[in-house]
Amino acid sequence: MRKWIVAGNWKMHNTVAESIALAKAIKDGASGSKGGIIVLAPPFTALFNVSEAIKGSNVFLAAQNMHYEDKGAFTGEISPGMLMDIGCAYVIIGHSERRKYFHEQDNEVNLKVKKALTAGLTPIMCVGETDEEREKGVTKDVVGRQVRQGLKGVEKIENVVIAYEPVWAIGTGKVATSAQAQEVHAFIRGILKEIYGSKVDDVHILYGGSVTQDNIGDLIAMEDIDGALVGGASLKADGFLGIIQNITGDK
Repeated sequence: MRKWIVAGNWKMHNTVAESIALAKAIKDGASGSKGGIIVLAPPFTALFNVSEAIKGSNVFLAAQNMHYEDKGAFTGEISPGMLMDIGCAYVIIGHSERRKYFHEQDNEVNLKVKKALTAGLTPIMCVGETDEEREKGVTKDVVGRQVRQGLKGVEKIENVVIAYEPVWAIGTGKVATSAQAQEVHAFIRGILKEIYGSKVDDVHILYGGSVTQDNIGDLIAMEDIDGALVGGASLKADGFLGIIQNITGDK
């Protein structure tokens, strides 16, 4: 049985004080939730403070990115060991905004996934197609390549979380229908089964793309959708908690 996961990606939002207040509100509001995993990914500047704010709760800490080397002359980068030291349990890797604005390639995503696993972090590896790619009918080609390349050489697939985020639905207000999302999630799980066999029964595949408390119920009802990677709706405690409250049951 797979527990649901709801991860909030705050992106480049919130000061330290704002991050602490939001984390505490979510922690307090989610204290009674059972059966799932809650993850918060604040900006780097607030990681330590949020780690302290959620300590002892059922909320886990994630970073939004990391480098694939342990140390070195990489100005502006953060190593996996630094993230572990500050209390992170998860790290988001290969988000569409990293791919688009910072030109991250599949091979870099792969290096980061493997390094995160070696360090003891759970990577949330993001894949997804653009609007143009969907219009061309190459969604499965793009997503399939990203999955295969991102996981190249990865053995412990049970320690990886996949997030399918159709780029055309991120921050646009558009959202894939539950049937559209399920189709791609099932496709991803099919690829994983080809590579890893029955191990993938325990692998979480999250949906990300304008998720709200109003549409999460239909999404989570799908067989291969195990939760959500939430953007904008995670910046308000009420909205994020509403998503958590509208998820029930295991897979």
